[in-house]
Amino acid sequence: MRIEFQTQNIADVACDLLACPVFENHERELLKILDHATRGVVAAVLESGEFKPELHRTCLIHRPARLKAQRLLLMGAGKEREFSLARLREIAGIAARSGRQAHCKSIALWMRGGFPAAEAARICTEGLLHGNYESEIYKTRDIETRAVDRATLLADTRARRHEAEAGIQRGRVVGDAVNFARTLGNEPANVLTPAELAERALAEGARSGLQVQVLERDEMEKMGMNALLAVARGSVQPPKLILLRIPGQKPARNAPLFALIGKGVTFDSGGISIKPSEKMEDMKDDMAGGAAVLAAMSAIAALGPRHAVIGLIPAVENLPGGNATKPGDIVKSLLGKTIEIINTDAEGRLILADALAYARSLGATRLIDIATLTGSCVIALGHINAGMMGTDQEILERLRSGAKITGERFWPLPLDEEYRKSIRSEIADMKNIGNRWAGAITAGKFLQEFAEETPWTHLDIAGVNLEHDGQPYAAKGATGFGVRSLVHLLT
Repeated sequence: MRIEFQTQNIADVACDLLACPVFENHERELLKILDHATRGVVAAVLESGEFKPELHRTCLIHRPARLKAQRLLLMGAGKEREFSLARLREIAGIAARSGRQAHCKSIALWMRGGFPAAEAARICTEGLLHGNYESEIYKTRDIETRAVDRATLLADTRARRHEAEAGIQRGRVVGDAVNFARTLGNEPANVLTPAELAERALAEGARSGLQVQVLERDEMEKMGMNALLAVARGSVQPPKLILLRIPGQKPARNAPLFALIGKGVTFDSGGISIKPSEKMEDMKDDMAGGAAVLAAMSAIAALGPRHAVIGLIPAVENLPGGNATKPGDIVKSLLGKTIEIINTDAEGRLILADALAYARSLGATRLIDIATLTGSCVIALGHINAGMMGTDQEILERLRSGAKITGERFWPLPLDEEYRKSIRSEIADMKNIGNRWAGAITAGKFLQEFAEETPWTHLDIAGVNLEHDGQPYAAKGATGFGVRSLVHLLT
């Protein structure tokens, strides 16, 4: 999609669809403009109740009388006092998806909310790209929508063009990164194996300038990454550990080196502790954390990070097989701590354990892991918030407070030491799973054993990694959750 900026009267914008956000308080000046443009149609649909400006509601008016646009889309923006950049992104996504559904080649979006032009243009660009994305990448027939080719962002004459255009460029970097993560998450597991994920990382590195190194099984065996390797034993697909660096970047003296660590289980059957068959197909997106790290690192490299940062993606397939790890097996991790594997379906924490330890060996002084880790987190928080916990209070707060901009919401969970009792083992240093209570927290306590004293943040994105029903602003399928938050945090 080509995106441009204009300071133009909305009546003079020639396009297939003109999208206009409307707040619930029915602003008189706006309604006067729109009512004149439609010869009273806007007032009529508001008075009749056919259109209410509640958040995400829409009304499409064909061939408005005094507009050059072929269609006018009214979009509910909710209460003006509650309007945020995150909501503006959603509004832009609705405009793009409405344009797709109407088979429009060109759309225009009236940027509202009183935000600076650079911020508004950046957020709208992200939203337009997000909404214009469709997950039907393998469909050859029955394709019901068509991508929008061109979008125009409209603002009043006070907006500075160069600031808006810079915002568009920045928004494109982030929007494309999110969609890249979504594409990875939507790929079937027979296509996106650990080896293929590594190949795509190498290709993305060549495109964006990231330095990509792939560690193979024999290297991991020599280092003693037995927790990670235990997960991969049941599959014929070899494990990979993908290391991402920004060339030439070195942390300044006494400055932190961040490590972003993403779970990359390209398919999770549960292993010997096999999952129920219902919805097992969704387990192709158990690498959503790894996809978020790869996409975020690409965007961070393009935009320029505030701090030195590396990325790590342990990539494996978790399947049952003759050589698969069994419940009751004990492995020695890279850190030297021993783990009794009680449940092979608690595999994400095993690969993250070795990745956390390896990141520390590379000099990382602040750790952030992101993973579709536990079903318990979904039970606790549903599909609205991701879970967060850790020892790095500054990062936890910054990630949570950034939601008004990123639209990605996190809710903190406790890490009291008493929760560790659940993962004590009689014959090893720890078990990989506790009892049924507080499962998301005990998984975090397990990871904390491998972060040790290094400041650490854990993001459990199970429940927010997939959009099951679709939204007015987003297609069904992988969401790319976490990319915006990580980019916002580090740039």
